[in-house]
Amino acid sequence: MTSLPLFYSDEVQDARATGKAIVALESTIISHGLPYPENKETARSLEAIIRAEGAVPATIAIIEGRLTIGLSERELHLLASGEVPVTKVSRRDIASVIAKGQTGATTVAATMIAAELAGIAVFATGGIGGVHRGAQQSFDISADLPELGRTNVAVVSAGPKAILDLALTMEYLETAGVPVIGFQTDELPAFWSRRSGIPLIDQVTTPEEMAEIMKVKWQAGLDGGILVANPVPQAHEIPADEIATAIEAALAAADAEGVSGKDVTPFVLSQMRDLTNGKSLITNQALVSHNAKIAAQIAVAYAAQTKA
Repeated sequence: MTSLPLFYSDEVQDARATGKAIVALESTIISHGLPYPENKETARSLEAIIRAEGAVPATIAIIEGRLTIGLSERELHLLASGEVPVTKVSRRDIASVIAKGQTGATTVAATMIAAELAGIAVFATGGIGGVHRGAQQSFDISADLPELGRTNVAVVSAGPKAILDLALTMEYLETAGVPVIGFQTDELPAFWSRRSGIPLIDQVTTPEEMAEIMKVKWQAGLDGGILVANPVPQAHEIPADEIATAIEAALAAADAEGVSGKDVTPFVLSQMRDLTNGKSLITNQALVSHNAKIAAQIAVAYAAQTKA
């Protein structure tokens, strides 16, 4: 049992006390994913989507050394505005950022950790990290994957980011025993695209079905997360063959400039915005909004089933 203090917004604290459904949200999309003020507007839009579905949003960050579950207007502005340095926080960084009293935005891995500590079972994000292309030589594998193998949170995402090696990412998840469950799809979505060509062995069609799987898994003591693969809405997708050229160009630019480690993904996503004339950003915003909606529906269903 952790003794690390958590700091809750009044809204999240009330939801915990009354047993209301809660959905975790990451904060790297605010500080490292989108420019200001679009980042702040997107964050509040995602929270509004979750509330509209009957759940409570809990955007997670480290604010001046405090692991914070649910952000105030001041705290959100601190992350979005760039007025103070904001560290990109994964599992390895949590202790240092808290101990030094710094401010940090949580990645998928760090958000999962904080969500589990806070008793939040569902987390909505855009896309997860995974095995990078060329990982056979670089060993570049996102910390999101081992976190999914050990932390009890259902992550609703539009699949791994398409700049990654999707086949190897799926192999890793299979080895780690992570259920990858398609939400109204039988194929792994590829972030900007609805299809990747990689079949999924398990699918659900309703939030209630997904909630039942979560309940059974964790009641059986089968620790670890679940990846809920939720495709981008068809009206906003960029087909895989169309986006492929831009992905290759963005990865080549990263290689040419010597970008590595945790800087690769934000660099490549920024390149993608330019290469697609902003189309990739519009798709990104659409898919993360859709993930927030489905995550809230799953959280409401799970809260109802675990109360029963």
